[in-house]
Amino acid sequence: MNVYQWLCVLGIPGMIAGLFAFIKVQIATNKAIKLGLQAILRDRLLQAYEFYANRGYADYDEKSNVRNLYDQYEILGPNGIMELKHQDFLHLPDHLAGANNGGGNG
Repeated sequence: MNVYQWLCVLGIPGMIAGLFAFIKVQIATNKAIKLGLQAILRDRLLQAYEFYANRGYADYDEKSNVRNLYDQYEILGPNGIMELKHQDFLHLPDHLAGANNGGGNG
């Protein structure tokens, strides 16, 4: 018996084929998870942008939260128009113009 025949007897070619099939499925699954997460982040960012733009301002903590979401979204791949929306969001004022920011001292 040659080496290939021994490997066949031990089932090695089948295990290798199974391993490649498993890897292929994992790659497809990971891609689907990545695209799904990116879609969820995009939706959440769009909701936040719309809410804060309509309100007219976003305070430091709100901007920090949205910035973190955007950073994770950006890592996942190309973002197109989201970059422009993010820049618009960052330029929102930190508080509503003319509003009393309430220091609690009076």
